Amino acid sequence: MRCPWAEGQAYFHPYHDHEWGVPLFDDRLIFEHLTLEAFQAGLSWLIVLRKREAFRAAFADFDPVRVAAFGDDDITRLRADPGIVRNVQKIRAAIANARAFCAVQQEAGSFAAWIWSFVEGRPVQNAWQAQSDVPPVSPLAERVSAELKRRGFAFVGPTIVYAHLQATGLINDHLVSCPRHAELAAIVPDCEQRWRGLRKS
Repeated sequence: MRCPWAEGQAYFHPYHDHEWGVPLFDDRLIFEHLTLEAFQAGLSWLIVLRKREAFRAAFADFDPVRVAAFGDDDITRLRADPGIVRNVQKIRAAIANARAFCAVQQEAGSFAAWIWSFVEGRPVQNAWQAQSDVPPVSPLAERVSAELKRRGFAFVGPTIVYAHLQATGLINDHLVSCPRHAELAAIVPDCEQRWRGLRKS
């Protein structure tokens, strides 16, 4: 049985079954999630997920280097795009975040190497029995949020960051009754190995 949040909306099934909680080490995919989660602030994830393809087209397939180079003309273009969330603060934040993201890449070799260092390459394995047990934030999310803010990222409060860590697999928050919990727990050693490889490269 899937996690309850996904059972109630069929549109969530592929996302839950194949994406949510899968450990990501690809910087472009990580930047995509970070950007979409920032746009979700104050909205439902379903709204953003349904606009995902439009977001990809509007934001250069979430290539952080290309988004970091966006200027005023791009902001005007994005504000006129009906396919995305046209909140100018979030648009500006996405561009600023791309620049901060690239700075982390320059410093650490990759953003993945940097963010996975918070858990030393080993995804946190929670064991929630019910959806109501899952917290909206955690000490880990608070630490990552504070460091992202220090580095100039916006729309990265602890709640948004917790959602990011869940989505990108640094935290396994599938309920123990969900088959995905055990499936993702089984690949923890592979995650550690991939992180070590990133640190050496």
